Amino acid sequence: MTPDPTADELVEMTEMAAEEVRRFGIEPRIALLSHSNFGSSELGSAQKMRDAVRMLHEKRPDLMVEGEMHGDAAISEQVRNHIFPNSRMSGPANLLILPNLDAANIAFNLLKAMAEGLSVGPILLGANQPCHIVTPSVTSRGIVNIAALGVVDAQAISTLV
Repeated sequence: MTPDPTADELVEMTEMAAEEVRRFGIEPRIALLSHSNFGSSELGSAQKMRDAVRMLHEKRPDLMVEGEMHGDAAISEQVRNHIFPNSRMSGPANLLILPNLDAANIAFNLLKAMAEGLSVGPILLGANQPCHIVTPSVTSRGIVNIAALGVVDAQAISTLV
């Protein structure tokens, strides 16, 4: 729960989140989101996201990572290719990395409410032991999902011991 992560912290968070997505059997397509679209702004938060993308391309060429971009470019390949035809990403992003905790919380809750889909999370990553969060709006299904995730985490730890 880093309120305003640095580019280095965003790289670490992205790597952890990509591994978590893979645990669900999904190959991550990662978009680093910003108010800026592929260099359209020089503000600090946009530069931070650009730096994180550059570092990820250098450190983890195996990951499909693109950014910094607007949310619509992350979700729509057509929009992204129109703005940035040399994008490394194909298809819609399935992992969104946001520049700070405010943006992440807002996006998570908007997507959850609008999509009427089944959310799993939020998932806290990077702790020494598994730790899961439920929000006041959690449904009974959400509690079952988080409990199931906790069981999987406990099983993974028990195989390491």
